[in-house]
Amino acid sequence: MKKKIIIISGEPESINSEIIFKSWKKISKKLKKKIYLISNYELLVNQFKLLKYKIKIKKVKNIYQNDDGEFLKVLDLDFNFKNLSLFKKKDVNKFINKSLNLGHEMALKNDVKGIINCPINKIHLNKKFYGATEFFASKCSIKNNSEVMLINTKKMSVSPITTHINIKNVSKEITKNIIINKIKTIDFYFKSLFKKKPRIALLGLNPHNSEFKKNSEENKIIIPALNKVKNIGVNISGPFAADTIFANNYKKFDVIVGMYHDQVLAPFKALFKFKAINITLGLKYLRISPDHGTASDIIGKNKANPESLLNCIHFIDKYGK
Repeated sequence: MKKKIIIISGEPESINSEIIFKSWKKISKKLKKKIYLISNYELLVNQFKLLKYKIKIKKVKNIYQNDDGEFLKVLDLDFNFKNLSLFKKKDVNKFINKSLNLGHEMALKNDVKGIINCPINKIHLNKKFYGATEFFASKCSIKNNSEVMLINTKKMSVSPITTHINIKNVSKEITKNIIINKIKTIDFYFKSLFKKKPRIALLGLNPHNSEFKKNSEENKIIIPALNKVKNIGVNISGPFAADTIFANNYKKFDVIVGMYHDQVLAPFKALFKFKAINITLGLKYLRISPDHGTASDIIGKNKANPESLLNCIHFIDKYGK
C-alpha cells in the first residue's frame, strides 16, 4: 500500500482553498491518490464555488478509502461554515486546533509519509505557542527547545533560533544551551533527510556583531555555543555579521542560522520568493508547511501563488518515510 500524504487545510478565512485547488490541478494522478485533506467539506465546496473552481471532491471516513486520483478526498470535520461572511472566532479556534490535533495523530501512523499544514492565523492557537512549530513540538513532547524551524529550498536553507516573538524579547530568549540544542538538531536531521553533512553559518545578534565587545551577546553566548558544537564535530563557522552574509558568501553554506525570524527570513524570501517550504526538525514525523501566511488581502481574488504548497507536496512525497 502506498503511504499517504495528509494536508491540513488550515485557516478558513485565507487563500488556502485557492492554493489547494491550484496545486491539485498541477500534480499527477499518481500523487493525487496519496493525498487526504483534513478540512470541512461544506467550507471547501462553497469556497471553490465562489472562486468558480471546478473540482471533484468527496468525503472519506479514513485514509484507507482509495480512488483513482479523480477526487480530492476530504476527512470532514463537522463545523457549520456555510455562511462564509460570518466566521466566529470561537468556531475557527476549535476547527484549527481539531485539525492540527488530528493531523498529529495521523502523522504517527506507519502508513503516513508526513503532514502538510496550510497557513493559519496564530491568534487561534493557545497563547503558550508562538506558532505551529511549537504546537507540534509540544504534541511530540520535545524538550530543551530543540525543535527547529528550517526554511528550505533546493539551493540552501535558513533557520532562526527564535521564531515568532516580539523583537524586544529576542535577546532574553537566546541562551547558549538553546543555540547548542538547535544546531545539533539541524546537523542531525539534515544528515538524516538529505544524506549530507551540512555546512552551517551562524550569525551574531547585533549590528556588526557589536564589534565583539566584551559584554555583547556574541562574546558571552554565541561564540561559546559555536565553539561547543564545533568541538563535537559540527561543520559550523561564524559568527558572521547579518548585514553582509547574504551579499557576500551565503552560497558557501547549506544552512544559515540567525538569532531571530526576520534576520534570516527577510533576505531569504527576497532571494527565493515562493519557492521555500517550512520544515519542523526534531519531531517524531515529517511536518512541513508553505512558507507564507494567510494573505487576507487577496482572499477570493484568484491571485495566490501555489508554488510553496506544491513544493511541500513534492518534498514530502520524496523524503517522507
